[in-house]
Amino acid sequence: MLISKEMIYVSGRRPTIDSETRDSQGEGIILPNPSTIDGEIVAIGGELSPKTLLSSYRRGIFPWFTDEEPILWWSLNPRFILYPRRILLSKRLRRRIRKTSYKLTLDEAFPLVIGHCREVRRPNQKGTWITGDMVEAYTKLNEQGYAHSVETWNSDELVGGLYGVALGGCFYGESMFSLRPDASKMALAALAGILIDADFGLIDCQQNTQLLSSFGAIDISREKFLRILAAELKKPTLRGDWKKFFPEFPKSILWDSLETN
Repeated sequence: MLISKEMIYVSGRRPTIDSETRDSQGEGIILPNPSTIDGEIVAIGGELSPKTLLSSYRRGIFPWFTDEEPILWWSLNPRFILYPRRILLSKRLRRRIRKTSYKLTLDEAFPLVIGHCREVRRPNQKGTWITGDMVEAYTKLNEQGYAHSVETWNSDELVGGLYGVALGGCFYGESMFSLRPDASKMALAALAGILIDADFGLIDCQQNTQLLSSFGAIDISREKFLRILAAELKKPTLRGDWKKFFPEFPKSILWDSLETN
């Protein structure tokens, strides 16, 4: 379901869609500054073009809605984040990494990963927020080199993984899934390793979960999140297939230490 640009709402008002709300090429919608909006839903409607999505992420906003709803643009307060260099890895997970037969890959099977994230049923969750339109939108971002996936394989079977969007020094985590013990946890640990090596300072986890809390993710205020995000966005974006940036994945300083200690 794609809502027309003429149906964009901000703060209960219906602004005119003109040069102030479109980008310089006349495509996409420039969403409001979250710090000027009361509440966590900062806009309703619009569309999911790559330009609109990238603009929203740069402003600390992300889409989250179901098939029955219009596109809802969120900026949570507090915001759940993980500093890559402060990631916590349990002794059990460290042992699993040392002894695993799983194979980890990067940007190898993005459509499969997002498909599994959409299909996996989670406790206390009815339906999915990864709608068909979301799958199409993020697949386009992957094709353009902004969205990335980590895959965990057991022989030729995809058993876990995650995907998200990378801009500057921020990785915006979108979703993860696991069909075998620790498969998604290993994907996250491997991702954190290369993010540390590439000087990423922030993983946006969006909302609090017990799983990510066990890795050291914490809640911070929206004000602080936007301030940190602005600093991270000053760093260059690694755009493209990440296999060319990290050809020895999952090798990293962190991963090497886990394999030997």
